[in-house]
Amino acid sequence: MHWMIGVLLAVLFAFGFVGCGASKQTQSSQSGDSPSSTATAQSTTAQSTSAQSAGAQPANSKKLSVVTTIFPEYDWVRQIIGDTNSADITMLLDNGVDLHSYQPTAEDIMKISNCDLFIYVGGESDAWVKKALSEATNKNMKVINLMEIMGDSAKEEEEVEGMQPEKEEEGKKEEEEPEQDEHVWLSLKNAQKFCKVIADDLAELDPANAQKYQENVTSYCNQLASLDTEYANTVKSGKKNTILFADRFPFRYLVDDYGLKYYAAFVGCSAETEVSFDTIAFLAKKVNELGLSSILQIESGNGRIADTVKKTTSAKNQKTLTMDSMQSTTTKDVNDGATYLSIMKKNLEVLKEALN
Repeated sequence: MHWMIGVLLAVLFAFGFVGCGASKQTQSSQSGDSPSSTATAQSTTAQSTSAQSAGAQPANSKKLSVVTTIFPEYDWVRQIIGDTNSADITMLLDNGVDLHSYQPTAEDIMKISNCDLFIYVGGESDAWVKKALSEATNKNMKVINLMEIMGDSAKEEEEVEGMQPEKEEEGKKEEEEPEQDEHVWLSLKNAQKFCKVIADDLAELDPANAQKYQENVTSYCNQLASLDTEYANTVKSGKKNTILFADRFPFRYLVDDYGLKYYAAFVGCSAETEVSFDTIAFLAKKVNELGLSSILQIESGNGRIADTVKKTTSAKNQKTLTMDSMQSTTTKDVNDGATYLSIMKKNLEVLKEALN
């Protein structure tokens, strides 16, 4: 992977970004969740980015260029920018590709190279970022790494009872350090921390709109805090305190926020797709023991494992419910009105059903 990034960068900088292919459309949708959600930020294309020199904005534009990797980061920037129309915002993972399998294109690297603010998760899946940033044209860009903001609060991936064991990669050291759980955006408490850092950096880059950014982030964080309280009340009043995923489990930060217990087929960042009979049998046993009426999966799940678990239970009548981890959000989803808050509200409704 790293040698591929090196080749891409070498080609790009050798030819001054000339000759890149046609750009894919980036995000420019608006949201209606808050006063700050009337964002009219226009998307950045490869053509407009390549016209910039030495990381500067085009002569006829005073807009900031903000590049994000995943949807939550993108939407947080939209909410903070609000109606100022002060930034071009790009979401790199806009076609449904999963964070864990994403490989940047030459066009993606070019966008990062010239931007004013780059926001990424910072976990193992983003190992490619270090090389891309070291070769960036704009040496004054601000960079936000979500895992760095987390600091000691970042959690290690957790293998709970019954999970499918990860296959050891050939030549992998047995004493390798535990992998950190990258899915930090699925905590509403974390989201508030991230948004405040984003607002501060935008304010430094654009002092003329600094007060507006701070007003918007305060309003937006109040909405996040309110939804956080709804989650806490839902868990407190629920008849169950355990959820079961017949899928990968990226919701560790969310369940830990509210003291929920969980069982799952795989860890959150697992590349495994095949599940053993022992794992199926264990999950089915837990459904029986806990009297669960629902089996959960993530948005990219195909229902196959959930169906197999259900058929192995005594009742065989559980619902299969889906929680959205926002790892596969597409341009179409954004254009259809998806926002971080709207997705987390839908997840809350799913959680209510699963706990009652």
